[in-house]
This record gives sequence, structure tokens and C-alpha cells, in this order.
Amino acid sequence: MAQQKVVLKLTAMVDSKSKQKAIGAVAEIYGIDSIAADLKEQKMTIIGEMDTVAIAKKLKKIGHVDILSVGPAKEEKKDEKKDEKKGDKKDDKK
Repeated sequence: MAQQKVVLKLTAMVDSKSKQKAIGAVAEIYGIDSIAADLKEQKMTIIGEMDTVAIAKKLKKIGHVDILSVGPAKEEKKDEKKDEKKGDKKDDKK
């Protein structure tokens, strides 16, 4: 299974206590690498090799959950290396 990025909207996440409760519930799931929560937009971004349905089931106990997107986690390091190589090639031509 490849790295996934899951973005969820949790309407019950309104204060720091509920945010910590949601993060704690998700952190128990095996395969999660990082969890980010935004109180203002009531969104959670979870990255790792995990089951999206398991995340939704855990958070449903806290409140209403909407799955906004599920997709591959982007590798930023590879993009940076490509940009550096492109820059080197441009310098060689001059």
C-alpha cells in the first residue's frame, strides 16, 4: 500500500479539547505518519499507509465526518531535486 493523504472535515471539532480528542482517536490507527488539524476550517489532514474507512469510523464516534479527498501523498523531495537539475541544465547552456 502506498502513502495516502486523506483530508476530512469534522464538524464537532470546535475547540482545542475536541481537536485533541480527534487527534488522539486517529493516532491509535496503525500506519499513520502525520496528523494535522485546522480548527478554523474544521479540517484534518492525515498522511500514511492506513485505511480511510477505519479513520472515518473512529472519528464518527466524536461527531459528523465528511471525507473531502483521498489521494497519494506528494513527495516534495523528488520535486526539489528535479527543480535543481533543471536549473543546472539552464546554467550549462549559457
